[in-house]
Amino acid sequence: MTLHDTSIRSFASDNYSGVHPDVLAAVAAANDGHQRAYGEDDYTARLAEVFTHHFGEGVEAFPVFNGTGANVVGLQSMLPRWGAVVAATTAHINVDEGGAPERVGGIKILGVPTDDGKLTPELIDREAWGWGDEHRAQPLVVSITQSTELGTLYTPDEIRAITDHAHGLGMRVHLDGARIANAAAALGLPLRAFTRDVGVDVLSVGGTKNGALGAEAIVVLDPAASTGLQYLRKLNMQLGSKMRFISAQLIALLDGDLYLRNARHANAMAARLRAAVAAGLGDGSIAGVAFTQPTQSNGVFATVPDGVADRLRERFRFYDWDAAKNEVRWMCSFDTDPGDIDLFVAELSRLTTAR
Repeated sequence: MTLHDTSIRSFASDNYSGVHPDVLAAVAAANDGHQRAYGEDDYTARLAEVFTHHFGEGVEAFPVFNGTGANVVGLQSMLPRWGAVVAATTAHINVDEGGAPERVGGIKILGVPTDDGKLTPELIDREAWGWGDEHRAQPLVVSITQSTELGTLYTPDEIRAITDHAHGLGMRVHLDGARIANAAAALGLPLRAFTRDVGVDVLSVGGTKNGALGAEAIVVLDPAASTGLQYLRKLNMQLGSKMRFISAQLIALLDGDLYLRNARHANAMAARLRAAVAAGLGDGSIAGVAFTQPTQSNGVFATVPDGVADRLRERFRFYDWDAAKNEVRWMCSFDTDPGDIDLFVAELSRLTTAR
């Protein structure tokens, strides 16, 4: 029984999309018969091989239910109780996880303002200080996001500069890869090239935003950077009893190129959306819109004239990014259709030129 109107399309989040048919088929294929619980199943064993293929020998993977769980548990495993994490103020762990890193993880976040969601060694130094001061939470981990919450990308060289700097300070580096597939597709690089090969210690690998039903993983790239994950995953309620179904989803995405095909399409739709709006600005059919970030993955960030966002949301759901500035975020997904873009831009044109 279908309870929703399947014709409604959204630009609010890549979490609004459904599940890729190949992922649903993988879950169904894993459903017959019995398998051992809590990760002792054939699918989780196969997933470990898939992650070894992508990141190299010696890595450890821990499937979890969601991105917040992956970030909180992964960071917990990297820190003592007195440890703190340096992150961009826009980072998901800082603004979009309901305080879970602090409340559940017991982790102090030291936020650094950035213009584009990206940290640099110089920005990290604004909060990377005070070691040995018993009055200050000790900055021991740097967390970056790829692609960032603003849709921007780090190059491998930029990440290497961060990891070299952090490691030189005795800090570890965590990467939130909720949209890591979009980054790989945009950069045209294998996952390892901008993670393990450039010094990242622990990362979250996202599947849900890229066509999964609900599947993420913590991947430990340097065993010396993480401890106790097998216990922390359980005590944080992220240990799936029927883990085969989480692992089957990630296998469907990553054991082949589905993760790239999905991400390339989402990125291409964002590029199409930006190009169509830019064309409208050029010929006068769209007025008063300005882009606020480069479109490097699957998100478009822009400001719109007063009142336009709410009227546009009557047909297409999307989120304000900074309501005080009339800044909005338009996200594309693996199942966004070119026709969706055309309808959205047409409505945007009608609203901005009818004012």
